[in-house]
Amino acid sequence: MKVPGSLARFAAGGAVLGWQVVCSAHFSGLPSHPNQDPSGSFGDPGSPPVRIVLLGDSSITAPGVVPIDASWPRRMAERIGADWRVELVSVAIGGARVADVLANQVPAALATGPDIALVSVGANDALRATPLARFEERLDRILSELESTVPLIGVSGVGDLGILPRLPTLARSLARVRGRSVDGAIRRAVRGHPAVVKSLAWGPQWAPLYQGDPAVVLAGDRFHASSEGHAVFAASAAPVMDHLLARLASARGLPMSPPAP
Repeated sequence: MKVPGSLARFAAGGAVLGWQVVCSAHFSGLPSHPNQDPSGSFGDPGSPPVRIVLLGDSSITAPGVVPIDASWPRRMAERIGADWRVELVSVAIGGARVADVLANQVPAALATGPDIALVSVGANDALRATPLARFEERLDRILSELESTVPLIGVSGVGDLGILPRLPTLARSLARVRGRSVDGAIRRAVRGHPAVVKSLAWGPQWAPLYQGDPAVVLAGDRFHASSEGHAVFAASAAPVMDHLLARLASARGLPMSPPAP
């Protein structure tokens, strides 16, 4: 079958981007930060319990974020800990793509018996040229498998990957296009699961990250978000978490207090 010209060019651009990402990772001379585990318990032990499982990539494992409490999962847990006893469990692995989450992390997540699952994956698929149709199909399967057990699910979008100064100029232009395309694939996959809630990844609320000083909003490797960048992630995740917790409180017959600012 002949591949349409526009699709062929898009695939070729993705391959070029993937190669430049590999080169930037190995030859940039920038520091490498270890992945971290944001798991923990938060809030008053007497508050209603909620177990939240995190699946995905380094957007969760927060390399370069110091202290780990400044990572967006822990910021989120501390914020909602005013009303809930939060058990945060991460099965995320830095560098994971959608295929890794489907094969390895979903079974591990289901084994924890969560009330809420949060999925943050897609940046590595964007940068490593995973075909969009394959990405969307695998994310759809992730959501279907989670829905069989987990009543409440949130999904992060993928934003402007062209801000990363570690990438060469050509790769940054391609990364911006790929990031928006993968975010669109996430949106389409979520559309098939009406109970799943997706966060916004493009718009004025992201200006502090996209227009901020890279030396401030990015970690020392000039690739991952810093603690300041994770503050923007946390603000994006807040409406999703508030929506899911309101549904959980309603299902349990609990009084719902206004979300913390």
